[in-house]
Amino acid sequence: MGTNSQSTTVMATEGDVPAPAQFSDDTAVCIVSVKGLKENWQRWSSEHQEYQKNNPFSHDTRPSVVVPQRGQDDYGRPLQGSMTEQRGKDAHTHISKEVQELCEVIRSIGEPRHKDLDASSSNGKAITVEFGKLFEHYVTISNKLVGILLRARKQRLVDFEGEMLWQGQDNHVVITLL
Repeated sequence: MGTNSQSTTVMATEGDVPAPAQFSDDTAVCIVSVKGLKENWQRWSSEHQEYQKNNPFSHDTRPSVVVPQRGQDDYGRPLQGSMTEQRGKDAHTHISKEVQELCEVIRSIGEPRHKDLDASSSNGKAITVEFGKLFEHYVTISNKLVGILLRARKQRLVDFEGEMLWQGQDNHVVITLL
């Protein structure tokens, strides 16, 4: 009665695998053929060599893949159908949802104010909120408020003074929902 389990490896030659010897219940038997190990290693080696031929950071690169040059439409973009392209699309969708959520929060906590006469709005009213108030309400939703505000301003959904907003010093900056 042993409490320690024992592991035994039986190596076989290139021929058939012999029948394992009888062992007690607490002994594990693992039968490995040398031929199988060699074939697995060869397969992995061949796959790795093919991968390295297409790897631009490898010293074993071959110019078999046409790389887009600066000025072409697909320059700086991932390959069509690749996992990188899919991750980029997923990230774009996620950020778009966060920008929409930000606009809804501004709409719900903001106050309607009259715009100046040069405003492009037809009714002359806009919804505004101070950054400090928005930060207090939005902090439980996301920790990326300033980045999402910058993205929303780039998409011309909101407007505010300055390039960057800092909590504390910019609490009274007015954010306008366009």
